[in-house]
Amino acid sequence: MITFGIFLLAMVAVGIWTYQDTLTFSDFALGGRRLSAPVAALSAGASDMSGWLFLGLPGAVYAGGIGASWLAVGLAIGTYLNWRLVAPRLRTYTERAGDAMTLSAYLEERFEDGSRLLRVLSATVIVVFFTVYVASGLLAGGVLFEGIFGGGFEFALTVFAVVIVVYTVLGGFRAVSVTHSVQATLMFGAAVALPAIAIGMFGGFDALRTAITDKSTSLLDVTAKAGFGADRWTSGEPLGAVAVVSLLAWGLGYFGQPHILVRFMSIRSSRDVPLARRIGVGWVVLCLAGAALIGLAGIATLDRPLDNPETVFIALAAQLVNPWGAAVLLVAVLAAIKSSADSQLLVSAMALTEDFYGAFLKRRASDASKVLAARATVVVVALVAYVIALSGGAVLDIVAYAWAGFGAAFGPVILLSLYWPRMTRAGAMAGIVTGAATVLLWKQIDPLLGPLQSGIYEMVPGVLAATAAALLFGAFVGRPPRRSWSGPMAPKAAAARGLSAHDMA
Repeated sequence: MITFGIFLLAMVAVGIWTYQDTLTFSDFALGGRRLSAPVAALSAGASDMSGWLFLGLPGAVYAGGIGASWLAVGLAIGTYLNWRLVAPRLRTYTERAGDAMTLSAYLEERFEDGSRLLRVLSATVIVVFFTVYVASGLLAGGVLFEGIFGGGFEFALTVFAVVIVVYTVLGGFRAVSVTHSVQATLMFGAAVALPAIAIGMFGGFDALRTAITDKSTSLLDVTAKAGFGADRWTSGEPLGAVAVVSLLAWGLGYFGQPHILVRFMSIRSSRDVPLARRIGVGWVVLCLAGAALIGLAGIATLDRPLDNPETVFIALAAQLVNPWGAAVLLVAVLAAIKSSADSQLLVSAMALTEDFYGAFLKRRASDASKVLAARATVVVVALVAYVIALSGGAVLDIVAYAWAGFGAAFGPVILLSLYWPRMTRAGAMAGIVTGAATVLLWKQIDPLLGPLQSGIYEMVPGVLAATAAALLFGAFVGRPPRRSWSGPMAPKAAAARGLSAHDMA
């Protein structure tokens, strides 16, 4: 309780400290585009790896065996490709797009949408899916607090939500990014330390492997999913191609995640992207490997199967480490949960403020009034997410739904906007609508296919449908943008924005 209290108070203190640096809407939304490569990389990783890193992923491996780690492989590949394909161009293109503060503003400028329909559509999708995403973070925080301290889920959820809202309202993007650097370090330490302690206790990997296979040989079969019962594991069943593709498909979602893409927009310069990519990808790979090992170590170490597999990190830390050490490890779980929830909360608030309030209700709003509106919308989105979180559910299931929604709605459109100069507004709108609708309706569509029903993760049909719609409408409906986006920025415009020749290229 002492360790958690210190950590939570420190987060609030960061909000108070950065409050003075949040004078303009650009400061609140993107930190003035001043993030260094290490901060941007760690902030992107911390925003990405939410509570599911220590709850959902270890729980999936604990319940089903190493076959569940295909999900981690897909995420590692997706992280690399996102930094390689999207980060440098998005940083430069959003600067060209009138210094766009949100993805919706960038898309409107990129496709020269005078009707503003594209902006409203994309902002609506962001708010809807992110509210669900924030709810998953609050839910994970409530589960963590209740599992450690007791006191009831509702009380734990309320405490966690209040702390996040306070420092996000005070410090905005800068407070969120500063705390992410600390939190990412904690997350990395926990992902490496806890499995290392467990492996050391067993005397090495061979002993750990023996202890796992004694429970079920399927647990170490990458092509199978073990069965998980009340008191034991069973041989389970083969994963099959559909299951493996569904797990790998999580990597497709990266190209459309606004809370990660906004880190690319806020990095100091495109010259910082290569270093940030190396730091970010390395951090993600090691954290994912550690999380999978935590699930396997839980199988070997814990005396009896857990009622809730997603609490395996908590149970393992309590059994292997003294209370002070366990507290530090569990703070890392709290950091993982909080680092995603605050990012998603802030992006939702920016969409409501910039894309609705600033674009329609008060077009000539001053910076001060927009910052005030952004702080108010943070509270509103948090309240709605809090109500959703009260209904409970599995953390990984909620994350999977929101992740697929963003990946399908925005991923193909963002990539085409960066690499296809003749992409049209109609193509962008068709891609967003088709991707979001497919994800929302897939669980109703798939059973109607009868013998053809696949049971595949909705990300896959969502991305395929969105890509097809964007290419079809982009090629045959509407006119391409008059402005060229493929060449360097005009020297005078670049100089006025403080961009180097490298940024222009």
